[in-house]
Amino acid sequence: MIWVDTLVQGILLGGLYALFAAGLSLVFGIMRVVNLAHGDLIVMAAYLILVLVTALNLSPFVALLLAAPLMFGVGWLLQQMVLNRTVGADVLPPLLVTFGLSVVIQNALLEGFNADSRRIPAGSLEIASFSVGPVTIGVMPALTFATAILVTLALQLIFYRTALGRAFRATSDDPDTASLMGIRPGNIFAVATGLGMVVAAIAALYLGMRANFDPTIGPARLIYAFEAVIIGGMGSLWGTLIGGIVIGVAQTMGAAINPEWQILSGHLAFLVILLVRPRGLFPAGGR
Repeated sequence: MIWVDTLVQGILLGGLYALFAAGLSLVFGIMRVVNLAHGDLIVMAAYLILVLVTALNLSPFVALLLAAPLMFGVGWLLQQMVLNRTVGADVLPPLLVTFGLSVVIQNALLEGFNADSRRIPAGSLEIASFSVGPVTIGVMPALTFATAILVTLALQLIFYRTALGRAFRATSDDPDTASLMGIRPGNIFAVATGLGMVVAAIAALYLGMRANFDPTIGPARLIYAFEAVIIGGMGSLWGTLIGGIVIGVAQTMGAAINPEWQILSGHLAFLVILLVRPRGLFPAGGR
């Protein structure tokens, strides 16, 4: 029965990794750009929520409602002022720019908050749990997984059922032709990045409530996000959710065998799937 519990905990952990990856998957699917600062932007959002919670004495979920539009603005400005100048056939400029941005964010957070680890207080929610048969499930992990499903569903509906989604798809397929139809690719890219930052804020909320964080953990969150995107298939939103679950299950299974294998097991699962399915489990463009 311990393996059933381990499997369930791994699936729930995968929801957190899927939240890390959803914004990255959205931006890549539209612009074909990998944002190396994505993990650091999640950490920045976690600090923003923490400041709102402590300064205004708010619930973390209420603080998220204030932080989300602020993060949308950060993403929109970042894309309009910086990243739109680098988007093109060459993938190297956006990689270099976002790598530099990652360094800047880490050092700014160190200056502003020092290197001490912090946590977003969640009260009794941190330890609340319920039982499903012989398996005990934490309320926080279950809420994280449910949120990951809702975020994936919302992004999927936006992408395929709205006028904005049609503009996303048209710009992704052919920016030049889309511009002839009255679409401004730069603005569409900015909205996509802003939406990705809203998802990053949601991921930051659960990161901060579930574990301690400090200014230097962004790159590790980026690795989990990137692996989830690759496993699921680049640009596939539901695939990204599955990719997060695969990493979470691999980590909990590895930890059950030997606690030292937890992180390594997730990376090994990523490498195995990459060897067997180089384009991921559910590539957005089919085979």
